[in-house]
Amino acid sequence: MASTLFSRTFLAATHRLITPSLLPQKPLHLASFLTRRGFFSQLGSYSTAYRSARAMASAGIGARAGYSTSSSVATNEPVVSVDWLHSNLREPDLKVLDASWYMPDEQRNPIQEYQVAHIPGALFFDLDGISDRSTSLPHMLPSEEAFAAGCSALGIENKDGVVVYDAKGVFSAARVWWTLRVFGHDKVWVLDGGLPRWRASGYDVESSASGDAILKASAASEAIEKIYQGHSVSPITFQTKFQPHLVWTLDQVKNNMEDQTYQHVDARSKARFDGTAPEPRKGIRSGHIPGSKCVPYPQLFDSASQTLLPAEDLKKRFEQEEISLDKPILASCGTGVTACILAMGLHRVGKTDVPVYDGSWTEWATQPDLPMEGEDSSS
Repeated sequence: MASTLFSRTFLAATHRLITPSLLPQKPLHLASFLTRRGFFSQLGSYSTAYRSARAMASAGIGARAGYSTSSSVATNEPVVSVDWLHSNLREPDLKVLDASWYMPDEQRNPIQEYQVAHIPGALFFDLDGISDRSTSLPHMLPSEEAFAAGCSALGIENKDGVVVYDAKGVFSAARVWWTLRVFGHDKVWVLDGGLPRWRASGYDVESSASGDAILKASAASEAIEKIYQGHSVSPITFQTKFQPHLVWTLDQVKNNMEDQTYQHVDARSKARFDGTAPEPRKGIRSGHIPGSKCVPYPQLFDSASQTLLPAEDLKKRFEQEEISLDKPILASCGTGVTACILAMGLHRVGKTDVPVYDGSWTEWATQPDLPMEGEDSSS
């Protein structure tokens, strides 16, 4: 199965990555790493004085009240700013997750990139490793037992507030935000603008001088593998409470196609939705589920900062596609990743119960008896 194969590949790569000869003997800061390669000028030079001024100016919430998920950040707000995270980064009950993930055709390795540069103290959350081992569909939600085992191996507890980011800005982090909420953990936010915004704000990054975070990511994947093999895993420090209303199955989508109770919104590009551009995964036809509408996920961000648009702008974006915010909405995409960005944007405008079709277009398009629309749907 694809997910199992990835897990084994991941573990093998992890063991190679944490070989002492391949790890830096001292912490390697991104600035010095890039300077030696002549790329530092691309990031800009941020002085210590500048960073100190930013920290003092943005201390705001943290300086007044200290870290508190109940008082400083509301769970009805899906994102936090890089300034907020910088002010609260060292709080003991705050976990930061690097959830970077890339499409297969991008040929990027998120684990290696994490080792080169990540937000200080961040753990690595492997989107494919913490997934269902009983299906060939990519990174499907694992069982409750498996997810609890994976989070426990990472060191995440129910008392923790969690901030998730990725190296693209906001991409795969939204999937992990949604996943944690599906399993009952509401104290979770996406870092607005992600690692690029963090760097552009002049905040430090670190590299992995030790393999601790990589070992935890490997342990999480191994724990899930054991659960699917019928073995028990301990200790379990994370308890789940499954929220079925946040995730939809193929049958639910098929039924909704008939009764149209939920407005179905697709996060893929218009060309993929229309069937005029190929899907990035081989063997998958392009097109869309009948009755669905297209809101490409990049349209939910400010083009300059790559941060989530204000609520009023988000409302206008959905209304432009004749999507009523007064009626239920369902989100899908290619494999259930960018659909979570739509769910995140809708969360900001007050729709906190938007379900995501986990299998999304990859599952739908591989079923020979299901209807499709678009130029490529009949091929």
